[in-house]
Amino acid sequence: MIDLYTSPTPNGRKVSIALEELGVDYTVKPISLGKDEQHAPEFLAISPNGKIPAIVDHDTGNTMMESGAILLYLADKTGQLMPTEPVRYWQALEWLMWQMAGPGPMLGQVHHFVKFNAGKSAYAEERYLAEGQRLYGVLDRRLAEREYIVDEYSIVDIAVWPWISRFNWQTIDITAFPNVTRWYTAIAGRPAVQRGYSIPRDAGPIPMPGD
Repeated sequence: MIDLYTSPTPNGRKVSIALEELGVDYTVKPISLGKDEQHAPEFLAISPNGKIPAIVDHDTGNTMMESGAILLYLADKTGQLMPTEPVRYWQALEWLMWQMAGPGPMLGQVHHFVKFNAGKSAYAEERYLAEGQRLYGVLDRRLAEREYIVDEYSIVDIAVWPWISRFNWQTIDITAFPNVTRWYTAIAGRPAVQRGYSIPRDAGPIPMPGD
């Protein structure tokens, strides 16, 4: 059994989607970011950086923070959703690192400046939106000749997809990136993704291109 400490954010949804895809038993421990619960001493004992998601694996006694590390841990624990052939393995790792260094923090800044603080810094809005669109382009080119980011569905897709699911927040026209649109729509149709998207609470339907 795994305890999942999470909130309905892209990083939180990475892990709930992965747990649903892997069929791992878990208990949801909601963390209210609005109530500053991520900085409570009992949570900091699990996640010293004070960020969600975090897990406690009662099978092993391990605690884990940082969504990318948790995804790798779960893939290793279950032997699923991560290529084992060396070339594919390293491709998966590099694209997972791309998500952690690119779409995660950069699209997060788009949310901060474009959605929540519009008009406060034209420079920041322009800078981060341009970078967000550039990253969509990188992903679109990667998906031009493959179904998933590393050919087969993996934790890499699970890491990237929740950030793309906020394309409306980003004011980015996802349909301008046809390969991303096709990939995004296919993943949105997976039952495990739909279940994981609604953890720790129902946030409404998954946004779809054209809605």
